[in-house]
Amino acid sequence: MTDTLSDRRFRQVAGLIERDTGIRLPPVKRTMVEGRLRKRARSLGMMDVDAYCVALFDEGLLETEYQHVIDMVTTNKTDFFREAEHFDFLAREAVPQLLAERGRSARPLKLWSAAASTGAEAYTIAMVLAEMARAGQLAPGFRILGTDISSQVLDVARRAVYPLEMLAPVPKALQQRYVMRHRDPQRRDARIVPELRAACSFQLLNLMDEGYSVDSDIDVVFCRNVLIYFDRPTQEAVLRRLCAHLRPGGFLIVGHSETAAGATLRGMRGVMSTIWQKG
Repeated sequence: MTDTLSDRRFRQVAGLIERDTGIRLPPVKRTMVEGRLRKRARSLGMMDVDAYCVALFDEGLLETEYQHVIDMVTTNKTDFFREAEHFDFLAREAVPQLLAERGRSARPLKLWSAAASTGAEAYTIAMVLAEMARAGQLAPGFRILGTDISSQVLDVARRAVYPLEMLAPVPKALQQRYVMRHRDPQRRDARIVPELRAACSFQLLNLMDEGYSVDSDIDVVFCRNVLIYFDRPTQEAVLRRLCAHLRPGGFLIVGHSETAAGATLRGMRGVMSTIWQKG
């Protein structure tokens, strides 16, 4: 046995991840994968990475370890107010247009953060909408769904407790209204307020699945900074499935590095380089 990840075992892990999640793990990710597998092996009392891989692929452990493997090797980079112009568009253009088309007395807005990670995007959306409601521009009761393939990050999203440095991009006025600081000044984390937590729900979802257990009348879908890990056919298939859950007039928003992915979307009108509207 050895405490390093062999070429063969890396290919097995990478193949599993790409097959089931669409995420490609190039050789440069090998050290990262090895480190995370080693940490898991030790938590299970195994001697090394090789022993863990043998148990996974040769002895049937994968059946019970599957979600742990997915959680370990998927990327969970997320920030509050990341690519802030998207949230400006949401407040200034998308929401006013959606409300004007159907009247403010209609059902609450539904928004979907399709690669939610630990919840920063969903709670950023919630802050933006809460500010609009506070200003009388939006009726309260909006709903935000966050989905991700990793159960581990969704647990973090539901708890909604974040390090203070992660909350730094949130404007000070919004921190005062929507973030609860500890009385103990030694604590270096804080929690999102209950009313925003109540507006957000989180569920496990794999974007590679052929169908999604999500409402088909979503007003705005955010799917940012995850498509870059997929090949082009997978990107296009995922976007088609996401758009099927948008109501007519709804918006799809992708990340700045993913603009080409939406170029082939049918029935969608380009609004900005990263934003499309369903016809």
